[in-house]
Amino acid sequence: MVGGGLMWPLDWNCESCGYAAPIQDGIPLTAPALADTADGFDPADFVFLADAELWHFWFAARRALIVGLAGVYAPSAGRFIEIGCGSGNVIRALASARNWTRIVGTDIHPTCLLLARDRLPAAVELLQADARCLPFRHAFDLAGAFDVLEHVAEDETVIARIRDALIHRGVFIATVPQHPSLWSVADEVGHHMRRYRHGELEAKLRANGFEISFSTSYAASLLPLMAVNRVLARRSPRHVALRTIARQEFHVGPRLNRLLGLVLSVETLLTRRGVRWPVGGSRVVVARKR
Repeated sequence: MVGGGLMWPLDWNCESCGYAAPIQDGIPLTAPALADTADGFDPADFVFLADAELWHFWFAARRALIVGLAGVYAPSAGRFIEIGCGSGNVIRALASARNWTRIVGTDIHPTCLLLARDRLPAAVELLQADARCLPFRHAFDLAGAFDVLEHVAEDETVIARIRDALIHRGVFIATVPQHPSLWSVADEVGHHMRRYRHGELEAKLRANGFEISFSTSYAASLLPLMAVNRVLARRSPRHVALRTIARQEFHVGPRLNRLLGLVLSVETLLTRRGVRWPVGGSRVVVARKR
């Protein structure tokens, strides 16, 4: 499935200055000062979110959408990098979708990468890295950042570094939360810097050397339910911890989870066939390096 020498060999050191990245549990740390800090995401949520990604309808639908769009817009891509891969649920889906020459997952948090390593094929390379300082140039033909850019104040810097990591005409798929009016406790607990306005992500991509191939809202069919849920969350009693309020969105019984999953699976199928939705809780954009 994946082969070739490592992008970042564990014994590598710079011939000019002698720098060698520290290694933690077999994972190179290229930004060790930020490892497992609350920069962009709180480590207290790692295990909870890693479990939710396995079963929750929203994550399942997003995985299917990403795999489908990669098939349409980057059908021949063999080298994939995911920025902010977390516990690896998207990489696992993409890894099983085709044969790859190389898959690399990066995250600022090595604890997340250890969770990912338990889920992913052994040949998937994992690297702790700051998305604002990616150590790759012209190395990949497909890149992804799935609900990552909203965590970083310097989102355009991240976009520019992803562009650097791609070959000419390489493809970048990004998903982000949208509509500032939907801002809620979940965004605060998730350390979001923003929810994107209509056209904001596309404009930032164009400004940093990309052209837009596809752009649409998604989770459109569940937007009314999401809006109601956010209003109710704002009215929660003041004594309830913010993290408890934020996690209420994941309190979905098996039957309801299956029903909502079915609704989103229909929407996802239509989106993969080119339907563009005017509104939705999130946005997905496919861009190509100019």
